[in-house]
Amino acid sequence: MRFQDRARPKRISLWLAAVAILLLVGVYLLLRDIRPLAERMTRLRQFWSNPQAHRDWMIKVGERCGEAPFLMPTDGFIGSLWGSSFRPGHAHQGIDVFGPSGPDGLGLDAVVVAYDGYLTRLPDWRSSVIIRVPKDPLQPGRQIWMYYTHLADAEGNSFILEAFSPGTQELFVSAGTLLGYQGNYSADPDNPTGMHLHFSIVKDNGEGSFKNELEIRNTLDPSPYLGVDVNAESVGTAIIVCQS
Repeated sequence: MRFQDRARPKRISLWLAAVAILLLVGVYLLLRDIRPLAERMTRLRQFWSNPQAHRDWMIKVGERCGEAPFLMPTDGFIGSLWGSSFRPGHAHQGIDVFGPSGPDGLGLDAVVVAYDGYLTRLPDWRSSVIIRVPKDPLQPGRQIWMYYTHLADAEGNSFILEAFSPGTQELFVSAGTLLGYQGNYSADPDNPTGMHLHFSIVKDNGEGSFKNELEIRNTLDPSPYLGVDVNAESVGTAIIVCQS
């Protein structure tokens, strides 16, 4: 047997070993990233099974944590965090707050304005509004946007107040103003999201509009604005509540 023939099986074995190591690393990273969210969802089921017994797991609509600039936008259990991973390569762009009314409590849990700003609702937005904050309270030299979504039922019947109808542009709203109620709209009636509010802080594009909220790089960590740590990297499986 020639030397090259003898060396080929060795190269194949090394290649297979490298692939196996990469697969093991991938599985480890996947479990490491997804496990905290899975545990939070287990806690959510416990919360929804008896909200009264777990009221100490909730943030409360309109409360302010310490000296934080933003009010809490709704009642409920903070499940998905900023940076939570639902699948490989995905990072959640905001927070998901699941109200105490439970998965069937559509249109019951109030959602309010977290900070003074100017509200826009695009003509085709059934469940969403975005609020321009001209001066970021933590960095006044820049403009930011507060994005709210899932405020409709699975069929797209909106839970946003009529005062903020589709096509509304630059309407001033003050902190604490009622916007509507949590829903489960996903644009697919056969695949509702589950009743909650998705809230994120979106960067300005430098031209007076907002960046694409679907990419986490276009959003800001809400933690310093809300006065509680909602960054998945540091929070892990801890329950998030206002300590003030």
